[in-house]
Amino acid sequence: MPILLRNIWPIEEVEDYKVHFGRWNGTIQPLAAWVRDPLRWVGWQEHRPKNNAFSRPYIFSLMNFYPDGQKAWLFGGVFKILTRHEDRYEVELTDQGEPFIGRLKLRSDYTRRATRVNFEHHYDGRYSLEVMEILREPYSGQAFPGYEKINLSFSELEGLMLNDRPDWRTALEHVKGVYLITDTSAPTHRYYIGSAYGDQGIWARWGSYIETGHGGNVELKKLVPDLDYCRSNFHFALLEYLPAYTTDDMVIERETHWKQVLLSRKYGLNQN
Repeated sequence: MPILLRNIWPIEEVEDYKVHFGRWNGTIQPLAAWVRDPLRWVGWQEHRPKNNAFSRPYIFSLMNFYPDGQKAWLFGGVFKILTRHEDRYEVELTDQGEPFIGRLKLRSDYTRRATRVNFEHHYDGRYSLEVMEILREPYSGQAFPGYEKINLSFSELEGLMLNDRPDWRTALEHVKGVYLITDTSAPTHRYYIGSAYGDQGIWARWGSYIETGHGGNVELKKLVPDLDYCRSNFHFALLEYLPAYTTDDMVIERETHWKQVLLSRKYGLNQN
């Protein structure tokens, strides 16, 4: 028998709430935005569509927990609407359910297009929210999956670094390697292949991209106007990881190999 939200959290006057199912907006996942900076999640509540979608006093906010699929949601807090402007809302985070923020994972069979809907149908109705788990700590990014499975958007990598995730730092700090950055903005994706060698591990090298967007690369400097471009379009993968004792010449040799394999000099963003 499933444990429902109403079984662990009694809420009176459910008609005072709208539930907000925050989904990918075509640019960024709300979960990635929240991990990077929870204050950015506030902006998702302040956005006002043409209609007055948040017509009730409170917003019960959820963000799609996409690592577990489209039916998984992470609780992002209860917001009170202070002012309704023509183009936006003013909101403030309340203390309702504060210990659950970023920790309570829920499941819902709701798949309709509308994302701002009446709460009662999801609290004690057809689409009642089911408790999946309560995390020990607020979610701070996916666990390190192994070197062969690294596949991160810029926003995901940024969140991991800003939260200084120890599992990722430990795994990437003392290894060299060859990596792939994919720019998805073009009709056919463009690739940049780079490497980390010398005293700089993968963690530090990728940190330079999170800081600048281009990591000092000439072609990427021409391409990147700001970090928002990177958050919308860049993806990172590790093509090959190598022990810290690997010579720099060997790392560069492997980088050259991957440039030849993926034709990144001819069709991608590599100059040399």
